Amino acid sequence: MKLAHRLEFATATDPGMVRSHNEDSFEIDPELGLAVLADGMGGYNAGEVASGIAVAMIKEEMRNVLAESKAASSPELAQALIAENSGKANGAIFQTARSQPQYAGMGTTLVVALFHDSLVTVGHIGDSRLYRYRASLLEQVTRDHSLLQEQIDSGMISKEQARFSQNKNLVTRAVGIDPEVETEVHTHDTLPGDIYLLCSDGLSDMVVDEDIQSVMEQLQSNLPLAASQLVQLANDCGGRDNITVVLVRVGEASQAELTGWMSKLKAWFK
Repeated sequence: MKLAHRLEFATATDPGMVRSHNEDSFEIDPELGLAVLADGMGGYNAGEVASGIAVAMIKEEMRNVLAESKAASSPELAQALIAENSGKANGAIFQTARSQPQYAGMGTTLVVALFHDSLVTVGHIGDSRLYRYRASLLEQVTRDHSLLQEQIDSGMISKEQARFSQNKNLVTRAVGIDPEVETEVHTHDTLPGDIYLLCSDGLSDMVVDEDIQSVMEQLQSNLPLAASQLVQLANDCGGRDNITVVLVRVGEASQAELTGWMSKLKAWFK
C-alpha cells in the first residue's frame, strides 16, 4: 500500500472579515498524495487568477506524470516534479500577466506537498507555509521568503517583534512576477500520526503558532472540524486576509505493507 492510500485530507477556506473576495486557491489529490495551496496577489480578481493557474496547472501536470505509478518513485523525482511544474506555472502566470493588461503584475505564493513512501517532499515560494504536528508539538517546516524573515534572520528584529510588524505581506519571492523563480524544495520523513498543515498567511499572520498547536491538540481526531476551527480562529482574531487551510494526516501502515517491508529487510540480510 502506497503512503497516498493512508492519508486523510481536510480543507477549509474563507475570504476573511475584510476582503470582498477570496484570492487563495488550493487543490488536493488524495490518490497521488498531493496538496497544493497558493495565495494570489495583484489587485481585484488578478490574484485569484494567478493562484488558480498555479494550483490547477501543478495538479494536472503532476497527475499526468504520476498517472501510472500513482506515486513518486524517489525523493529525487518528487523534488524534480515540484520544481519543474512550479516553474511551468511561473511561466504561464508571467506570460498571462504580460499579454492581458488587466492581469499586469499579478503573482502568487505557493506551497506544495507530495507524500510518497514514508516521506513528504515540500516545495514553496513566498510566505504560504507548511507545518508539521507530531507528538503534541507544532513545527514550522518551511521558511518564509519574506522581508520579515530576512529581518529576523539578520537579528534586526525578534520573532516576538515580528508579530507586530507592518512588513508581514512583503514577500521576496513569488510565482509569476519574474520570468523565472527558484522553488525551495526539501524532503522530510513522515511518521504515522503526523498531521501536516498547509496554510496561507491569512492564518499564520492572525493566529500565533501556540494557538494553532492548541487547536491541533484538541481536535486532532476530527480533521474537518480542526480545519474549520483554524479558519474561525483567524476570523476571530480580525480576519484581515483570506484564510485557507489544508490538513493531511498520515495513517498507520497496513499489515500487508508491514509484511512486505519485513520481506525486503530479510532479503537484504540474506
